[in-house]
Amino acid sequence: MIDNYILAPVFIHLFSAILQLIAWRKTVTQRVISIVGSLMGVILSAQLFSKVYKGGILTMNASNWDSPFGIVFVADLLSTTLVLITSIAALAVSIFSATGISRQRMLYGYFPIFHFLVMGLNGAFLTGDIFNLYVWFEVIIISSFVLMTLGGRKTQLEGAVKYMAMNILASTFFLTGIAILYGITGSLNMADLAIRVKLIENQSLIGITSCFFLIGFGIKSAVFPLYYWLPSSYHTPPSAVAATFGGLLTKVGIYAIIRVFSLIFVPDDFTKNLLMVLAILTIITGSLGALIKINIRRLFSYLIVCHIGFMIGGIAMFTKIALMGTIFYLIHDILVKTNMFLIAGLIRQIRGTMNMASLGGIYAQYPKISLLIAIVLFSLVGIPPLSGFWPKLYLFEASFTNNQYAFAGALIFGSFVTLYTIAKMWSEVFWKDVPESVVVENNFEPMPLFKKTLLVLPIGLLASVTLYVGLNAEVIIILVGKIADQLISTQPYIEAVMGK
Repeated sequence: MIDNYILAPVFIHLFSAILQLIAWRKTVTQRVISIVGSLMGVILSAQLFSKVYKGGILTMNASNWDSPFGIVFVADLLSTTLVLITSIAALAVSIFSATGISRQRMLYGYFPIFHFLVMGLNGAFLTGDIFNLYVWFEVIIISSFVLMTLGGRKTQLEGAVKYMAMNILASTFFLTGIAILYGITGSLNMADLAIRVKLIENQSLIGITSCFFLIGFGIKSAVFPLYYWLPSSYHTPPSAVAATFGGLLTKVGIYAIIRVFSLIFVPDDFTKNLLMVLAILTIITGSLGALIKINIRRLFSYLIVCHIGFMIGGIAMFTKIALMGTIFYLIHDILVKTNMFLIAGLIRQIRGTMNMASLGGIYAQYPKISLLIAIVLFSLVGIPPLSGFWPKLYLFEASFTNNQYAFAGALIFGSFVTLYTIAKMWSEVFWKDVPESVVVENNFEPMPLFKKTLLVLPIGLLASVTLYVGLNAEVIIILVGKIADQLISTQPYIEAVMGK
């Protein structure tokens, strides 16, 4: 069904960014616009999700050009679910940024760029055109590069160079794959490509083309061996920026893999085996990296890599149960990873450092805040019945059903490493006494108590949503089951776009 409402979650962030550009020097006004715009984004995304859940897939043809000739936007259950979760995470980051970002960075344009980034994420989730997906990726990359360099500290610039270099490489592979695909099929519409790719006689060429997309999306998702840029860059920007990156940017790469490899390049045995090997190696290397880190954000960065492997493994098996586990974990991971980096920012505001050796005594000083943080940490580890527990059940079931015992072993290894590293972090940061000699970061500026309290609000918001996801797992299971059905049986998607 055609519905122009699809673009509402995109336009709300575009308009928010434009209004903030008008109020360039008025940081208080920018903060209000950001929070109100993000709240409106959640409301509009929830309404779009409700429409799709009740009425089926929605489409919108730009300028009324029929598919496959014009640019099309498509809202199915997967895309609208991710738009909704992204909007919730963006609201939390907006609230955190109002206090946690310095006025100097706000004057450099932090808030407009942040909303351009969220606009790009929503556009990438909703587009039905493969080249348009590339364009939205470029919007994301440009916005994220500006956010990463905002403030101009040396460590930020070093991380930004690595981040930009790898993302340019990813975009090169992605664009090359698009060019080859267009040369073969003469189309850029993903629903039309799903039809035309099956009619190509030289399927070997299709397989080679799919490798370009896998490399491009693999770099963006931080899949082994293409993940080294992530731990080297995500610890450098302010915590609000790192939360956006850690929670959302790698997940848009996972979304692209799911979308393209379920709709256009349906995985064959070679692709499944390749993805499974990459998943196992991603889990192992991410886990080993996390074991030796003493900086909180570096630790979280390697856990991002480890848990990306969980989702890649689910895609590799490509069964309904495996995809349910992948989508459930994707929802959980966006919420929890965003929150973990916000927590790291809160800890820095309390103690002036994120080095675990210089931390301690937070539970004794802030017991209520520590218990709130414990809920998030338990969710990350996967303690039942919290949100990280349920998707692992489905991934374990799928791995044993499909005789993927190596992946099951990697899941167990990654889960135990996550448990060990988070337990070590809790002991070092919260339980032990404050060390006699504490080294704080050079640019640390003490924040008044009431402002620190405001930083807890977005953490509580995301923790509440995470609790809802875990304690109402039956609702999420029904949702991800429907999403998995749409990914396996793509005919309804194709018919909705092509009108056939």
